Amino acid sequence: MEKDEKLMEKITSLCKRRGFIYPGSEIYGGLAGTFDYGPLGVALKNNIKTLWWKKFVDGRVDMYGVDAAILMNSAVWQASGHVDTFTEALVECGKCHKRFREDHLKEKGKCDECGGDTGLSRKFNGMFKTQIGAVEDSSSTVYLRPETAQGMFVNFKNIIDSFHPKLPFGMAQIGKAFRNEITPRDFIFRVREFEQMEIEYFIKDEDWEKYFEYWKDEMLAWMEGMGIDMNKVHELEVEKEDLAHYSKRTIDFEFDFPFGLKELYGLAYRTDFDLKSHNLIYQDEETSSKIVPHVIEPTFGVDRTVLALMLSAYTEDNGGIETRPYLAFKPSVAPVVCAVSPLLKNKPELRDYAHILYRTLKDEFGRVMWDDNGNIGKRYRRQDEIGTPWCIVVDFDTLTDDTVTIRDRDTGVQERIKKVDIIDYIKERMN
Repeated sequence: MEKDEKLMEKITSLCKRRGFIYPGSEIYGGLAGTFDYGPLGVALKNNIKTLWWKKFVDGRVDMYGVDAAILMNSAVWQASGHVDTFTEALVECGKCHKRFREDHLKEKGKCDECGGDTGLSRKFNGMFKTQIGAVEDSSSTVYLRPETAQGMFVNFKNIIDSFHPKLPFGMAQIGKAFRNEITPRDFIFRVREFEQMEIEYFIKDEDWEKYFEYWKDEMLAWMEGMGIDMNKVHELEVEKEDLAHYSKRTIDFEFDFPFGLKELYGLAYRTDFDLKSHNLIYQDEETSSKIVPHVIEPTFGVDRTVLALMLSAYTEDNGGIETRPYLAFKPSVAPVVCAVSPLLKNKPELRDYAHILYRTLKDEFGRVMWDDNGNIGKRYRRQDEIGTPWCIVVDFDTLTDDTVTIRDRDTGVQERIKKVDIIDYIKERMN
């Protein structure tokens, strides 16, 4: 356990030091459960979302993307059951008066902070409530959405009317969701503002088992393709008494985080609960028959993906004089594809050549970094630590034969290649 705690400390330190993730509102003392993504964190998140959209939307013929509003008519949440059932058991310590979710306590009835008695629990609704308009009354109450799913369900009829899809088909969305967590914890794992990548896949009720297994396989393939350590992924069949109010069957894909085995993604069979709740039907244009489709819902958390990827990629090479930490990201997801450096910063001829090459690669790949700070060894270590697959160095031989040194992050092996071959070299190894 000590090793795992140190790993989490290393990851959080790396994230802040290298510009992946910062504590929210830090200069004013922070705000619990909020984090800001820095330049490398944004790049990593965007790569994840782009690859997800490419696989599950652009790469399919049965998926329709949407981007629904965060604020919705409060009747949506009443119909979906969230107003009445989206609750947790809240307890308060009688000694230090800190509050906790009862199911998160290390020891039932005892405060995690001071060991005092927590007393009886009470219900707490996890939705953020706010007011819309100039007058604050019950009719102006709205909620920050606790999930992205309802934004797709309420647009079901719009998709039917605009595109006339045949069953089965899906709707997909990437967007922010908000939950008023009583005790946010474990870095970006449990936060109050987070991002989801979610699919609602509409099917005939008799086909639900077939498509449930199909989407389970798709989710596993996605995890492996992203570079998540599959030895740390476990399937948990959620017990009947623990199912959400809309679910008939749910599988949680759990990951071995340093702070324990916790949910990474979820796959739920929501039956026809949501479409029935919103009084929505599907009419087959060929047979004119009307049915209420059932729904399979694969849910992917963006922030938890970031954390699982960083934990999967974090590696320490102890083969040298000093330990070399690096993030072994796949090139397709790495925030920076390659870094370009002149061997010596104070030689204009090297800088000029390297900068032209940098701009060429920047135009081609976008995710390219210029790095001339410190000696070449320090640059390598810095780029290794942020997960850059290749470092390209322009030296004096480059000026005579148009070759550069390209260094592999994982192996440290260097080779010389022609400048004109660099783009193809990188493209052949992107995955």
